[in-house]
Amino acid sequence: MNTYVTGAVSALSMIVATSALAEPTAEVLHYWTSGGEAKSVAVLQKEFADKGGSWTDMPVAGGGGDAAMTALRARVLSGNAPTAVQLKGPAIQEWYEEGVLADISSVAEANDWETVLPASIAGHMKCEGTWCAAPVNVHRVDWIWANAEVLNANGIEMPTTWDEFNAAADKLQEAGIIPLAHGGQAWQDATIFEAVALGILGPDGYRKAFVELDNETLTSDAMIAVFDQMRTLRGYVDSNFSGRDWNLATSMVMNGEAAFQIMGDWAKGEFMAAGKVPGEDFLCASAPGEGFLYNVDSFAMFDVDGDDKKAGQELLAELVVGQNFQKVFNLNKGSIPARTDVALDEFDDCARLSADDMQASSDSDALLPSYAHGMALRGAQAGAITDVVTAHFNSDMSSADAVQMLADGIANSM
Repeated sequence: MNTYVTGAVSALSMIVATSALAEPTAEVLHYWTSGGEAKSVAVLQKEFADKGGSWTDMPVAGGGGDAAMTALRARVLSGNAPTAVQLKGPAIQEWYEEGVLADISSVAEANDWETVLPASIAGHMKCEGTWCAAPVNVHRVDWIWANAEVLNANGIEMPTTWDEFNAAADKLQEAGIIPLAHGGQAWQDATIFEAVALGILGPDGYRKAFVELDNETLTSDAMIAVFDQMRTLRGYVDSNFSGRDWNLATSMVMNGEAAFQIMGDWAKGEFMAAGKVPGEDFLCASAPGEGFLYNVDSFAMFDVDGDDKKAGQELLAELVVGQNFQKVFNLNKGSIPARTDVALDEFDDCARLSADDMQASSDSDALLPSYAHGMALRGAQAGAITDVVTAHFNSDMSSADAVQMLADGIANSM
């Protein structure tokens, strides 16, 4: 071998060795800043450090992630993107279209993500066929929570249809109990609306309306029925609901002031933090109808320079979807693992029910993205829907007028 070739081989060996020995580093931008959330992300930091990684934490509080997105845009525009960012739903694809996301397919393929993740959820993590994000958890949105003692005292079972819910609510109202605890905030209105829509439209109708934006479905008699049920639910809410935070509505169910709340599984965290026991102090059931509405937290990986940052991305992606983190994180967060092969022995009954329903809904093509929580649609279209939902809920607008306004609003947002 001549001197030139020998030198080239030696140089290549040094590059490979340097890359292999690069200390994994990760600068992680997220908006998990509340007590339970901060505790959950600390689990990931520890696992990363235990594997020899160096983690730089970038928590940005405020606005349900809006402040974090403002910070992210500034970093990307300056050419200094973080290693990983908490993103979800269509926001992942929007950043991919900007040409700034990394390809982590090698990690996904090595760890068989295609097999262990439900197909619907895996779809959100891919950008034109390549893996660009890693799912952390699955929050179910379409839950009904109830005070067990209040229901028992009034001879009421957990409702399985909206007619049963209405009958139970009428009975509770006559007994002087607020049937439905609710906070008059736009996203809370939207959360109830999509649960009602799934129950009345069915999984296929929900997909056509709130994923495909099919005008025929949006203007159908079934959609009028959805708004009719929303009008009925408005009559079961107390007069002081305007502006109430969701956790205060949960407290109303806890203390027996109200019987039911329709809210995602983060409400369970409030019950558990107060020492309440599922199945004894409070009850959980899916909202009436078939299907499962999900909100998935995930980390998108941004295009970065440097072997240390690339190694950090690969390690972070592997840990995020690893069985141990998926278990420990979701036990802290109140959600369930995105992986379908994580043992659920340590999870509560509501979480196990959620996991069973997720699998069954995935098998029947009824595992669907929440529009209200940023999984199904981009911001303009989701906002147009919620504007109509809130306007209808807080006025005497007819259901027919709401449906027409819904179709017009979506068309104008495109």
